Amino acid sequence: MSEKLDGVRGYWTGTQLISRAGNPFHAPNWFTQNFPSYPLDGELWMGRNKFSELVSIIKTKNADNEWKKIRYVIFDSPKINEGFEKRLAFVQNWFKQHPNPYVEFIQHEICIDKTHLRKKLKEIESKGGEGLILRKPDSPYIKGRSYDMLKVKSFDDDEATVIQHFKGKGRNADRMGSILVEMKNGIQFKIGTGFSDEERNHPPPIGSMITFKYYGFTKNGVPKFASFLRIRENF
Repeated sequence: MSEKLDGVRGYWTGTQLISRAGNPFHAPNWFTQNFPSYPLDGELWMGRNKFSELVSIIKTKNADNEWKKIRYVIFDSPKINEGFEKRLAFVQNWFKQHPNPYVEFIQHEICIDKTHLRKKLKEIESKGGEGLILRKPDSPYIKGRSYDMLKVKSFDDDEATVIQHFKGKGRNADRMGSILVEMKNGIQFKIGTGFSDEERNHPPPIGSMITFKYYGFTKNGVPKFASFLRIRENF
């Protein structure tokens, strides 16, 4: 098991770093120095609760100096014909011989039982992390959803469209206090928590899609204790 990172997915094709949608990132040449000629799968990451700052950097052209804050956290290599652990070890060995200070590897540990899983999940969430990823030992690389790789979180999340901003009160009197959103099923509700000061000063635009977390539903189908996580970015 390993931590689920709140970063931006990045694929190294062997020659170029691209997004999940296949769009190239404006990564400086030094950022991908010593990358191998075979594909890698990983996450561009700056640390917990820094998703908005990360997105701002990778969407900006000629932001070379800002890329020094970013790390490429590798968690797989699609074309190596081995089980998961051997694939990861192969890539780790490559970077031992061809170092790059901006490359890191996701840390894994064996999940002993459900008690161990719950303890680790609580530890990660207490530090501001989103949850865990469970990987089946010796599993093949599969693009997309798979029973060999499962997300574990103490909350659910979903997406909704921003349809209105509401001015705040008190310390938020001169900026956004909450937003009204609409889910795909037409249910509307407000979200007023989970925003950083920067996000309140520059709230998600009307019409944008956001990801929020929640804990079950009311009898009317409204998500309980909904809290903002991030703007959904389609790179």
